[in-house]
Amino acid sequence: MNIIENENYDLQLDDAVKQIKDQEAKRVLLQLPDGVKPYADQIQAGIKKECPDVELLLWADSCFGACDAPIHVKHLGVDLLLAFGHAPWRS
Repeated sequence: MNIIENENYDLQLDDAVKQIKDQEAKRVLLQLPDGVKPYADQIQAGIKKECPDVELLLWADSCFGACDAPIHVKHLGVDLLLAFGHAPWRS
């Protein structure tokens, strides 16, 4: 699902939606790098289209990559953190 036109981003939203469904997540935190944050509305709309009952929260603080996952979010009661990046993350 490519929802951001005129950009070279492959956000793999199909995989994100699959993770939400597989984990039966009800409250999901989205972490976006600063360059992708302008598209947050489109990303949220794309996910909500496939997962209408999911509550999506947006992490508004800075993000410096996959190693910068927000660790102080337990009080938010999220079921899943989806951290997006500019480049593939290889393990």
